[in-house]
Amino acid sequence: MTVTAKRWIVGVDIGGTNVTVGVLPLDGGELLASRTLPTEPHRGAPFVVDRVVRMIEDAMREVLEVHGGDRREFAGVGIGSPGPLNRKTGTVINTPNLGWRNFPLRDLISNAVGLPATLDNDANCATYGEWWMGAGRDVDTLVGLTLGTGIGGGVVLHGEIFHGVSDAAGEIGHMTIDLTGRRCKCGNYGCLEAYASGPAIAARAVEGIERGAESMLAELVDGHLERITAATVYEAVVREDAYANEVMRETATFLGAGIANIINILNPGAIVIAGGVTRAGDHLFVPLRVEVRRRAFRSAAEACQILPAALPETAGVIGAAGVFKKELFGSV
Repeated sequence: MTVTAKRWIVGVDIGGTNVTVGVLPLDGGELLASRTLPTEPHRGAPFVVDRVVRMIEDAMREVLEVHGGDRREFAGVGIGSPGPLNRKTGTVINTPNLGWRNFPLRDLISNAVGLPATLDNDANCATYGEWWMGAGRDVDTLVGLTLGTGIGGGVVLHGEIFHGVSDAAGEIGHMTIDLTGRRCKCGNYGCLEAYASGPAIAARAVEGIERGAESMLAELVDGHLERITAATVYEAVVREDAYANEVMRETATFLGAGIANIINILNPGAIVIAGGVTRAGDHLFVPLRVEVRRRAFRSAAEACQILPAALPETAGVIGAAGVFKKELFGSV
């Protein structure tokens, strides 16, 4: 019997807004056949799974058309999904931004494509991707934040993702920064996610305009305030809109409080921030670093770099593939 050598791993990054799929060579290297489609969770979990499966099949087909070979050369699929989840059973326990509960995501995808699969938190995967191939390379203790539809977090200690005793570690977006604050989608009040995720940034901007703040934001959406997104705020920041800058500085303050907590607890070598908010550049990072220095222990703050992600569009896919390789082969 001929045993076909494995050459490829498929990585899947499922987010509240988009799904991204790509193929990584088993020995690392350039991500191939990357593709992104809207998640559309409102259409139901079976629809999302079917979309992911079709994307995987299309990506594998593209790689084989270019590089030759057959399906037996794919080792498997690494999947990153919002959590909390149970890695052992491959089940998504609860994801507020997708509306899934006790959903057997890993096995549904694995069975559909006929390949083994692993499941880990999407933010863990993004952090692992940045540690393996991105901004956190060679950092012993790395914390990652992904700012998107929600706020995810991941922790890599000595080359290993820290999962905690029930796979719930790293839920940085759900640390409480205001005991009686805004209600979060998770059901709690005052979570960091309720202030600094993309939808939260937009909501705070709209609230200020409704209270009378003068801003070009309303003009950018032709007066339809419900169309304001975090991206709209970034655009106004770049155009030097004073109110949008105020919203961004306030966002930096919220993030700074959360990151200072992380630095004081873990004393990491670097914190890598991914997501659309990083497009604000110095408008975000300068006040953010100031706030962190104001709140964190000096020695810990000085030892920690706060960096934008080097793989903003692909870290989750690369990290998901890396998790698969780590779990099945022992190392990346």
